[in-house]
Amino acid sequence: MRVNGTLMNYYFHCKRQCYLHGNRLNLEDNSENVKIGKALHEVKEENYAESELEIENVKMDGLTTKYLVEIKKSDADIEASKWQVLLYLKILKEKGVIREGKLEFTEKNKQTKNIIYVNLNEENERLLEQYINEIEELLMQNEVPEVLNKASCKKCAYYEYCYI
Repeated sequence: MRVNGTLMNYYFHCKRQCYLHGNRLNLEDNSENVKIGKALHEVKEENYAESELEIENVKMDGLTTKYLVEIKKSDADIEASKWQVLLYLKILKEKGVIREGKLEFTEKNKQTKNIIYVNLNEENERLLEQYINEIEELLMQNEVPEVLNKASCKKCAYYEYCYI
């Protein structure tokens, strides 16, 4: 499987979740939190309805003349969201399209802002290549990574798989 935005996000959020999703175990369709996130996403997406973009194996929420826009339900894992956007910016750059990244959160828990801007630079590109390689290696492992046992696990679509 080629690394896409979801896998990049999951890699930072939880390597076990990344591994399971990347190995075709999708439990998100049964998750109430995922359904809520998708509903909020659809409402917010109306602002970018004409600019949603799908390239290869990634689907980007919005593309304006200045920004690649990614809409998130919550700012609970900003680092994961940031690297997802950076992956999208890299893919666009490879197609000759240069943009800045704009993360929009419908709920803010940890940040004082609803919008965070992200820029692709040489250091981020180098790190992205490293993370892509690490994700590819993770997906080829024979064993599922260990459970994190964090408070956020209770809201995860994979909770039942990991704990029940």
